[in-house]
Amino acid sequence: MARILLVDDEETVRGFLKRGLEIDGHAVITAIDGSDGLDRLNEADGGFDLLLTDIRMPLMDGIALALAAKRDFPDLTILLMTGFADQRERARGLDAIVTDVLTKPFSLSDLRSTVKRALAA
Repeated sequence: MARILLVDDEETVRGFLKRGLEIDGHAVITAIDGSDGLDRLNEADGGFDLLLTDIRMPLMDGIALALAAKRDFPDLTILLMTGFADQRERARGLDAIVTDVLTKPFSLSDLRSTVKRALAA
């Protein structure tokens, strides 16, 4: 299946989402914030099919990560996640580089179907 980079600063969320994606056979690498995610992306020379990142995180937020990732790896598919309405509004201007924005809370089923659609696009 797909190789996914999952970036979220909340350990419990990261673990739950990782396990959920692995159910579908995806190989999931995690990062604890945008800076760590960008490091992992560069270490793998962009070798991911999907970047799934929270928006609100310390050091580098998900929007800054998405912009840097798309600049360096233009073929990378990007999904954002947020539980904050104002952050979702910030993401609206990124339609050209972001496939979708998942609004927290979402179900594991919602995540799995959104990832499946994004990877098929």
